[in-house]
Amino acid sequence: MNIEQRLQVFVELGKILSEVTEESVATLQTAKHKNGWFNPDQSQLAFTNWSNALTAENVKHWVAMYPELNNTITPKKVGLIMAGNIPLVGLHDLISVLLTGHNAVVKLSSEDTTLMSYIISKIKRISPELGSRIEIAERLSDIEAVIATGSNNSSRYFEAYFGKYPNIIRKNRTSVAILEVNESSTDLRKLGQDIFTFYGLGCRNVTKLYVPIGYNFNLFYESIIDCASVLDNIKYVHNYDYHKTLFLLNSQQLLDNEFLLVKEDANLRSPIGVIHYEYTSVDKKELVKKLNKSEEIQCVVDNQQLKFGEAQNPQLWDYADDVDTLRFLLNL
Repeated sequence: MNIEQRLQVFVELGKILSEVTEESVATLQTAKHKNGWFNPDQSQLAFTNWSNALTAENVKHWVAMYPELNNTITPKKVGLIMAGNIPLVGLHDLISVLLTGHNAVVKLSSEDTTLMSYIISKIKRISPELGSRIEIAERLSDIEAVIATGSNNSSRYFEAYFGKYPNIIRKNRTSVAILEVNESSTDLRKLGQDIFTFYGLGCRNVTKLYVPIGYNFNLFYESIIDCASVLDNIKYVHNYDYHKTLFLLNSQQLLDNEFLLVKEDANLRSPIGVIHYEYTSVDKKELVKKLNKSEEIQCVVDNQQLKFGEAQNPQLWDYADDVDTLRFLLNL
C-alpha cells in the first residue's frame, strides 16, 4: 500500500468513530464492565476526539511534514506495549507504526483490551491488507524495535529488557496549569475539563496549579461545578473520600467543594480527587520556560501556548514526551 492508501484507512476510521451504533454502544458498555474507570461517556469522548483528529485535512497535514513517507521501506516488526490509564491511549502509536509502513506487534494493556480490540477490528475491516500488519501478542518476540508506555517502575524493566532494540520508553508524566487573576469563569470551566476528563488519569491531565500569592479559589470552584458529574463514578468517589479522610486525620489544610480537594503541595502529581497548588511570584514567561524543561511534565496549560480546555485534545503531531514517534519509525 502506498501512503495515500494508508492515509485513507485512518480517515475512514475517523468517520467510523464519529458514528454511534448498536455495536459501538455495546462495546463501550463492555469496556465499562472490564474497567470501572471507562465510563461510556468518557470512552465516547475518546472516540469523538479521535474522530475529530482523523479528518482528511489533519492527516494530510501531518503526513506532509514527512516527505519520506512516500519512499518504499523494508518493514520492521515494532513491538508496542500499550498503557491503559485512559481510553485508546495506545492508538497514536499503532497509527504511527502502520502509517510508516511497519508491522505492529501489540501487547494490549489489560485495562484497555475491549476498546483497542474494537479499533483494530475496524482497521482490519476497512483494509484487510493494512490490518494484516497488526499482530496482538501476549509476549513480544522477534521484534526489531519497541515503543513502551508505562510507569517509572515499569520503565526500568522495559529499559533492561528492551534496551538492546531501538526504542521509545515513556515514564510517568503529568500536566500543570498557570493561573493569574484575570481568568474568566469560561476559562476556568475549560480548565475543569483539563483536570477532570478521564477522571484525571492521563498524563495530559492537570494535577497542579501555579497561582499568584493570595489567590482566591472561589471563582475557580464556582466555575467547575458542572464537573461534579465525576461523582457518578464510584471509583472516583472512593478516591476522593479516602484522601479527604487521610488529610483530615493528619490535620492538613484543605479547600473542599465536596468533589475536589485543593491542597497546597510542592509535588507535581496529586491523587485522584485532589489537585495541588503552589504560590508563585515568578514571571509567567520564565515559569513556563522552566516548567517546559521538566521531564516530569507533559503539558503546561498557560492559556497562551496551550489554551484552557485543550490539554486532552492533542493534534496528531503533538507527540508524547516531545519525542517524534514518526521520525523514530522512519529512521529504523
